[in-house]
Amino acid sequence: MTLLPRRVLRALDRFHADRPWDHNAYFHRWILRQLPARVGSALDVGCGTGDLARLLAARAERVQGVDADPVITARARELTPAAAPVTYTVADAPGGLPDGPYDVITCVAVLHHLPFTEALRAFRDRLAPGGTLVVVAVCREGTPADRLLGVASIPLNIGMALLKNRGRPAPRPVSMTARTSPADMTFPEVVREARAVLPGARLRRRLFWRYTLVWHRR
Repeated sequence: MTLLPRRVLRALDRFHADRPWDHNAYFHRWILRQLPARVGSALDVGCGTGDLARLLAARAERVQGVDADPVITARARELTPAAAPVTYTVADAPGGLPDGPYDVITCVAVLHHLPFTEALRAFRDRLAPGGTLVVVAVCREGTPADRLLGVASIPLNIGMALLKNRGRPAPRPVSMTARTSPADMTFPEVVREARAVLPGARLRRRLFWRYTLVWHRR
């Protein structure tokens, strides 16, 4: 988005502050398409309010959500039906993650808050043979391809904000109340370090300032 004048960026920031929508939730259905129809266990790292964990419960016999924020984890428990096979734990990642193994591990918009290589190793070591790791994450804009995708995302971002909020100002969704920080790794750096830990991992730049990583453990 650095290709745009500052006044345009400020106007866009004001527009989206009035009409927020959850960019991470946009990828939830895509995540489910990467997974088998039925699995035994799933771990959602950085589960937030539990939106993805509850979706995973339709595929998994049991789901473990982990988040470092006790307030947002309590909210996840409130939003999750008692009958759902989902439990939540307050813990720091990667050191506080449960041992596993898990058939599925997901991590959405959290990896850039963690020590990158250590976190991927922790995910790898907790994944069962034949299991699937799916990551949606944020990287630092560093190449012409990043900038072009960022600019291409702007009109789509406006359209989604108008569609989801029916053109009207709206409060910020509870799923967007978690603390955030900027990413410090570029996409080429992410690819290089990820494939050193997860050989054969598939990484791809995405719209809405995200990238994805999918890895299957053999």
